[in-house]
Amino acid sequence: MSTELIKTGSPIKVTPLKSKIAVTGSIESLVPYPPGKPIEELERELGITGSIKLASNENPLGPSKKAVSAIERALTTLHRYPDGSNFYLKERLSEVLSIEPGALIFGNGSNEIIELLFRTFCEKGSEIVMGEPSFAVYPIISQASGAVAIKVPLDADFRHDLNAMAEAITDKTRIVFIANPNNPTGTIVEAGAFDSFMSRVPDNVIVVMDEAYAEFVSSSEYPQSIEYVRAGAPVVVLRTFSKVYGLAGLRVGYGVANPELVGYMDRVRQPFNVNALAQAAALGALNDEEHLRATIGNNKTGYDYLTGELVNLGLAVVPSEANFFMVKVGDGKRVYTELLKTGVIVRPMASYGLGEYIRVTVGTPKENERFIEMLKQVIN
Repeated sequence: MSTELIKTGSPIKVTPLKSKIAVTGSIESLVPYPPGKPIEELERELGITGSIKLASNENPLGPSKKAVSAIERALTTLHRYPDGSNFYLKERLSEVLSIEPGALIFGNGSNEIIELLFRTFCEKGSEIVMGEPSFAVYPIISQASGAVAIKVPLDADFRHDLNAMAEAITDKTRIVFIANPNNPTGTIVEAGAFDSFMSRVPDNVIVVMDEAYAEFVSSSEYPQSIEYVRAGAPVVVLRTFSKVYGLAGLRVGYGVANPELVGYMDRVRQPFNVNALAQAAALGALNDEEHLRATIGNNKTGYDYLTGELVNLGLAVVPSEANFFMVKVGDGKRVYTELLKTGVIVRPMASYGLGEYIRVTVGTPKENERFIEMLKQVIN
């Protein structure tokens, strides 16, 4: 039989199902995470070129050269399955974090580890405490798994209200999620408040510190959450190579937790969940301190420039410790749409219940200047 592909021209529409297929109730009503369009498609639709994307909190400097070189070296071994144990990456990261290798678990982005937490420690009816607004994936996976999302509003400064979150814990609570820095607000909970919160959390409740943007934090009050793991507390710290390391397209993240918790999650983890190129690139990125410093430096300089310009325009900026921030612009959807027409892509916050705000990722100096220039035109 010939293996030559037959070209048929236009796609053929699939016939609708003849009968209703049973779907889990929690899935039937679930609203999926809305993916954005590729930049190239937006440019084609709007008739523009040279767009800049300041919407997804990516690294504007790109990946480390050492990571790219590691990928190139790994290309000739793609006929082999990846290392299911992430052996070399785990050994190197354990050195960087000064923690035993058994306390590390890797995933297809840190999102997969969030899913593993649900699959391992939750059941239908389990309660999951989280901030509101916070990372959109928490309530999505809660609903998909049949768990109950207990959403606790942020305080007046857009920070997690740890007192209210502690009060929300019941005997049905399995996990508490704290995004620190929080997405989309960029704010952090400080060490003293976190210590007080942990003293109120029952020993059978897992506290997840989602620290995807931890490397950008400059505050001396940032909690040292891995110390809780070392002390034997049921704390899971999530980190990622998508942000500061510039490997968002490869999807590799990790968790730091008590080896007993890791052992349970490993029972349900797929054996080859982190692909070979992602492992090679992450290992290369870990060994490139120069790229790490450059990324953090670019973010600090860009953040200071952007927030200074915005304040001069009379706009309120929510103080952030991440590589993004929220700014109050009035009609966020209108500003987003008008900026889009100029080739500047930011994130409107209406879906988070913050319609007066947009979220902006810190870019390169040229990108930051262009954003300010276009925003001035839009608000005027």
